[in-house]
Amino acid sequence: MSFTISRPSAQRPSEPPPNPRTSSNSSRRFSQTREVVENSLGLVIVLVLLIAFFSFQTAHFFSATTFQAIANEIPTAIFIAIGMTFVLIIGGIDLSVGSVLALGAGILGVAIVQWHWPLWAAITLCVVSGALCGLLNGFLTIRFRLPSFIVTLGLMEAARGATYLVTNSQTMYIGSAVEGIDNVTLFGLSLPFLVAIAFAIVAQFVLTGSVFGRYAIALGTNEEAVRLSGIDTRPIKLAVFGLSGALAALGGVSYCAQLSSADPNAGSGFELAAIAAVVIGGTSLMGGRGSVINSLFGVLVIAVLETGLAQIGAQESAKRMVTGAVIIIAVIVDFYRTRRADAKSRSVNL
Repeated sequence: MSFTISRPSAQRPSEPPPNPRTSSNSSRRFSQTREVVENSLGLVIVLVLLIAFFSFQTAHFFSATTFQAIANEIPTAIFIAIGMTFVLIIGGIDLSVGSVLALGAGILGVAIVQWHWPLWAAITLCVVSGALCGLLNGFLTIRFRLPSFIVTLGLMEAARGATYLVTNSQTMYIGSAVEGIDNVTLFGLSLPFLVAIAFAIVAQFVLTGSVFGRYAIALGTNEEAVRLSGIDTRPIKLAVFGLSGALAALGGVSYCAQLSSADPNAGSGFELAAIAAVVIGGTSLMGGRGSVINSLFGVLVIAVLETGLAQIGAQESAKRMVTGAVIIIAVIVDFYRTRRADAKSRSVNL
C-alpha cells in the first residue's frame, strides 16, 4: 500500500497595501525634481534672451572674450551662492558672508606676507577661519534660539572690525604668491572658475542624493516635524552655517587671486548679491526648496546683466536700479511660487 503525502498548496502572501506616506513622499520628490528642471529651463531662456538683447545692443558683447571674462569674474560669487543656498534651504539667512570673505582674505595676506607661510597652509588657515565664523553663527542661533538674521548681522560687523584689525585697515599687496592661482587656465577659463563649478556640482549631489541634503530640505520645510520624528536638527544647522563660512573664506582666496592683494573693504554688499542670485535661481526665502545648479544660473544671470549694462554704457546708478528691480521681481516670483507649491501640497494631502 502506498501512501501519498499531500502538501498544502502554497498560498502567495497577499501584497501589503501601498503606504500612503511613501507614495506621498515619492510624488513630492518627483514634483520637486520637476520644479527644479522647469526653473533651470526658465533660467536658460532668460540667459539666452539677455545675451541676444545685449548682442544686438553692442557688437562686442557676443564674443568668446566677453564670455571668458564673465566666467573668470564669478568664482567668488559662486562659492558664496553655494553656501547661501544651503542656509536659505534650512530656513536661515547669512548676512556675514561678505565680511567673512574679507576676514579670510586678510588672514591669507598676513599668513603669506608677514608670516611667510606656504600658499597651501595660508589657504587652509583662511578656510578654517571662515568655517569657525560660520560655526559661531550656527552655535549662537541654536544655543540661544535667535533669528539667524540678527546673529549674522552682528557677526557681519564683528568680522569686518576683525578684518580692519588684522590688516591694520590697509590693503595688503600679496603679489605673485596668489597671482598664479588665477593665471592657471583651461580653454581661457581660470582655475578658480573650474574649482567653483566642481564645488557646485558636488554640492548639488550632496543636496539631492545624500541623507544630509534630505534632512536639510526637511528642516527648512517643517523643523518641528523633523524634530518630532527623532532627528536632532542642531548638527544640521551647525554644519550648514559652518559650510557657508568656509565657502565665503574660499571666495576670499579667489578674490585675492584676482586682485593680487587683500582689501579690508572687500566683500561689501556680497551678501545681498548672493541672496539675489540664489532667489533668482528658485531657492525659497521661506526654506525647504532650492537647487545649487539653479543658484549657479542665478549668478550667471546677474553677471551677464551687469556686464551687458556696462558694455552699453549704463551708469552705475542705472545698473544698481536694474539689479534692484531684478531682485524685487525674483522675490515676488518666489512668493507666488511658494503659494502655488503650498496649494499643490494641500491638494495632495487631501
